[in-house]
Amino acid sequence: MIKRVRSWWKREEKIEPPERSIDNVPEHVAIIMDGNGRWAKRQGLPRIIGHQNGMKAVKRTTIAADKLGIKYLTLYAFSTENWKRPKDEVDFLMRLPQEFLAIELDELVEKNVQVRMMGDREGLPSHTVKAMEEAVRRTETNDGLVLNFALNYGSRKEITDCMRELGRKIEAGALNPEDITPEMLDRHMLSGGLPDPDLIIRTSGEMRVSNFMLWQMAYSEMWFTDIYWPDFNEHYLYEAVAEYSRRTRRYGGLT
Repeated sequence: MIKRVRSWWKREEKIEPPERSIDNVPEHVAIIMDGNGRWAKRQGLPRIIGHQNGMKAVKRTTIAADKLGIKYLTLYAFSTENWKRPKDEVDFLMRLPQEFLAIELDELVEKNVQVRMMGDREGLPSHTVKAMEEAVRRTETNDGLVLNFALNYGSRKEITDCMRELGRKIEAGALNPEDITPEMLDRHMLSGGLPDPDLIIRTSGEMRVSNFMLWQMAYSEMWFTDIYWPDFNEHYLYEAVAEYSRRTRRYGGLT
């Protein structure tokens, strides 16, 4: 059983930014949440305890992103490759969205957060899909922070499915190959409607992108930290955003 905790939005006043201001806050931050299992192993605990504490980091980070004025927060919750993990661990991970939203959805609605999901619903347990779809439905008219969960998501599959869809349109005579543009591909990606990530964060010390938003990250800034995800908090998010604000984005040109 997953222990239920008091709503994290109710504890919002306990999370305060450092005594410094940050200019040029990124519009869209995407996070590869890594290190739950290693965090647990370091403390002699089962891996699932790491995932449970990782859910708490989701709470802290969402509150901090909202305070900073970030408009879109995408969290890499479960990849298409994660099915290779032990069944009991996968089953636990599939219950986390349901438990998270059962506790927090009313507050997310109240705080004007819009929940989205990008990923392949096929293969997900029905209870996971039902929980996510309810959250999307109940928050779809909210216009505050967009909290986008990448669940059963893999970028190569996303791009492959996009190509297949466009190929079918060409075969049916509804699309001319010469009319395909990067903007058209953007609209056909699972992230369609969202801007590309300005900043991508990865925790745990790993320095790779792990099949995450490969199309969308063409000009994203990257920030890596050795901190395991369960230890990630508002101060690390502010540190990452402050570093982003000091960089110059040239998009291949000159300033």
